[in-house]
Amino acid sequence: MSEEETIHVADVSEGIGGDATAEPGSPVELPVVDVLTGRSFITGKSGSGKSNTASVVIENLLDNGFPVLIVDTDGEYYGLKEEYEILHAGADDECDIVVSPEHAEKIATLALEQNVPIILDVSGYLEEDTANELLLEVVKQLFAKEKRLKKPFLLVVEECHEYIPEGGGMDETGKMLIKVGKRGRKHGLGIVGISQRPADVKKDFITQCDWLCWHRLTWDNDTKVVGRILGSKYASAVEDLGDGEAFLMTDWDESIRRIQFHRKETFDAGATPGLDDFERPELKSVSSDLVGELQSISDEKERRESEIADLRQELDKKDRRIQELERELEEARDLSNMADQFAQALLGKAEAPYRGGGGTAPGGGYPGSDEGEDGGQSVLKSYDEAVAATEGDGGTADGEAADGGNPAADGNPAADLDAADAESDAATGTAEDTRADTSDVDSGTGDAPAADVDDVDPVTRADVAESALRFDDAVELGTREAVIEELRSRIETLPDLSQGMLRHYRREGVSDPVAAHIDAGGDGDSGHAYSRHRPIRRAGLIRHAGRGHYAYAVPDLIREAYADRLDEESVREVVRAVETAFVPPAERSYPPDADPEDVAGGGSAGIELGDADTPTDGDEAERDDSEDREEADTEETGDDAGGLSDAARRLADRGRTAEE
Repeated sequence: MSEEETIHVADVSEGIGGDATAEPGSPVELPVVDVLTGRSFITGKSGSGKSNTASVVIENLLDNGFPVLIVDTDGEYYGLKEEYEILHAGADDECDIVVSPEHAEKIATLALEQNVPIILDVSGYLEEDTANELLLEVVKQLFAKEKRLKKPFLLVVEECHEYIPEGGGMDETGKMLIKVGKRGRKHGLGIVGISQRPADVKKDFITQCDWLCWHRLTWDNDTKVVGRILGSKYASAVEDLGDGEAFLMTDWDESIRRIQFHRKETFDAGATPGLDDFERPELKSVSSDLVGELQSISDEKERRESEIADLRQELDKKDRRIQELERELEEARDLSNMADQFAQALLGKAEAPYRGGGGTAPGGGYPGSDEGEDGGQSVLKSYDEAVAATEGDGGTADGEAADGGNPAADGNPAADLDAADAESDAATGTAEDTRADTSDVDSGTGDAPAADVDDVDPVTRADVAESALRFDDAVELGTREAVIEELRSRIETLPDLSQGMLRHYRREGVSDPVAAHIDAGGDGDSGHAYSRHRPIRRAGLIRHAGRGHYAYAVPDLIREAYADRLDEESVREVVRAVETAFVPPAERSYPPDADPEDVAGGGSAGIELGDADTPTDGDEAERDDSEDREEADTEETGDDAGGLSDAARRLADRGRTAEE
């Protein structure tokens, strides 16, 4: 390309602003280099000929083999395909190829490196953001590649006021176009801005242009722009310009000329439709290889979009699965809460006698329950009633759990599980209860500290619930052996003296801890008695019967385990199997309420009154043991047994009678 090469686009016309040195009709030529690499602005109201002027310039460049890229905002440049093989890219089916921002680099490569003229038709994009992004990416690629190629190339932008407005609000696309206007010339990248509203175009762009073309303008704000740049006489004359007529201002010859642009030779797709039939001309197509390169990008994009859609679908499935798992987890939490409530219900059932409820009624049930009245209802209440009863007690553990096992510390007298007999003196009971948490004596001597008093943990809500659930789990096995094994394991874990107290309750049916302690070989100290009594109660083997008395509960546990479905003979059979864990063989054949003197030839003192660790075979051992107990009784309570309950005195008298 020669530096002197020009294109003939217009002729001189008459009127204000005419070239005095040239006759009207003289040719007006533009230097190609200045057009391709410079900055220009074409303006005029709608119908004044500005788009025709741009098309004439483009047609002359294409005729000389110089490629351009046209940003078409109204879809009016495709008529160039009537004469030229130009790539029409956009969003419509009428375009040669539908493009997106992913095609930007390839479009710039085709335009600059393969000299392919391109119409970038952004009129068909429904989303303005998509059109802006496409233009931004294409201009970026052109600017970047031109820095390396240094090849003269023209970028034509229709309706440039939409991208570089005067009033502000310019986005990244507008900033990139301003950058091309300021710095593109040194790289060979020129730009032509076209607008029908010069007042709305950023003045920084207009004032930097090398050549400007002013077609007819009538709006005051627009004519004022003409007056500031060309002069006042041009401001009034610009309103009278004819179609295609314009004032041309050029920096290379520093002239202002009134000229008439030629009529474009290709199909005018931007003409206003008239009454004549519209006949679209046959348009040239670009090479299939050219479209194929862009189509491969589209195919790759569609493939990625398909993969993204598949991944999104898979993600939706996983989200749904997560929601299902969350629902299952919530259901599991509900089940866990139900289990907790059920455990609380069992706990409430197990603790009910200790909270001041009734003892074992003659009918086999608890006072206050329905079992003793009709004999046909299970001890365990319905689930909802049991949960309601548990919540009604305030959700706290019994006095023993709150006070660390001190029976005297419970603030609720009705729920005091470890208090002395209600008939005992209050002051004596308080002293005995306090002593129960601090000391104990050996069951054999009555004066040595016992090692297991402080080792016995207080009964807590969790202990009872765990024990109840463990028992229910055993029953779930569905075998009689499971029930027997569970109860035997509870008994076998008891200390020996506690087992002896359990034997006492077996014989007496209903008794009190002090009497049971004495009968098992302990002393008459209530603190010691309740300390040894606590493990039996924790195991659920005895139940509170009211007024400081407790009842033997092994038969009731077995009935409850089978929901009262076993006949009494079967119950007795299971009871005998369980009692092998703590009842001596000589006593097993006798019913629980048999007189101790009838057991093993009247050896009550040897079998039931002796310590579990004391030999029970010889008379001498029985006497020694009885004497030790008598001494201990004297030491703790004096010769008078008035501090003991009736059952304790009766057992003490029975022991003395047996010795005599």
